[in-house]
Amino acid sequence: MIRTNLFQPTDAHRIVTEAGRFSLLEYERDLSVTPESANTAYFAAQMNVRKKQVIAKLNNDGGVIVQAGAMQLMLGQLHAATNVKGAGDLMKKFIGSKVTGETAIKPRYEGVGLLVLEPTYRYILFEDLAHWNGNMVIEDGMFLACDDSVNMKVTARSTISSAVLGNEGLFNTALVGQGIAVLESPVPAEELVSVELDKDVVRIDGSMAIAWSNSLEFTVERTTKTLIGSAASGEGLVNVYRGTGKVLIAPVAHNGRIPVPKVTK
Repeated sequence: MIRTNLFQPTDAHRIVTEAGRFSLLEYERDLSVTPESANTAYFAAQMNVRKKQVIAKLNNDGGVIVQAGAMQLMLGQLHAATNVKGAGDLMKKFIGSKVTGETAIKPRYEGVGLLVLEPTYRYILFEDLAHWNGNMVIEDGMFLACDDSVNMKVTARSTISSAVLGNEGLFNTALVGQGIAVLESPVPAEELVSVELDKDVVRIDGSMAIAWSNSLEFTVERTTKTLIGSAASGEGLVNVYRGTGKVLIAPVAHNGRIPVPKVTK
């Protein structure tokens, strides 16, 4: 038997989110600082720049698939195996890794115990695939972990022009099935804009969509019907998601065009 204080709030950390077998441990402040780093650590915590760790509870009721190299602690009777089912499956995963940027082989953990992942400063999202009709597409590099009932596949854009002009890439990772997916987001969940479409359309000026339903049609279109009109409006081309599904948008992730406030002395 193993006892741990991971789930007990302390002066340093507490559980802030739970979904299925996954929990998110957040370090509210960094206590292991030096006099030289204390000032930076204090203001980082005030601005929500905090270390986070994902914990998975396993009880012989299925396993979890984790990004390679993300495991920090295995507490209890856990064991790991690869997610490769044979030579053909290995080649398929290798090719997929080359076009999506994801690692080809991801370990699968099962048994009874707790799996603790490496700390990260990135923002963590727990996404239930039931809310995505069992099929969501994510930006490259966002995958961290998922239930082993979720399959990872490679999905391609319907047209090469949409991939090139939309700056979203020709291939992306699709998560298919039922269960929880753990994603690393460029912005916190509070800043994400969730849009649900029912036979409708959303137009985005830039590559701000970080996840979307695979059922949506993605195209790149002009903001107006004519090139002159697009030039006059100053918007040009926009990414268009059309159909029925869901889109997660990070509107402040690419804020290079926002002027920086002037600081007066």
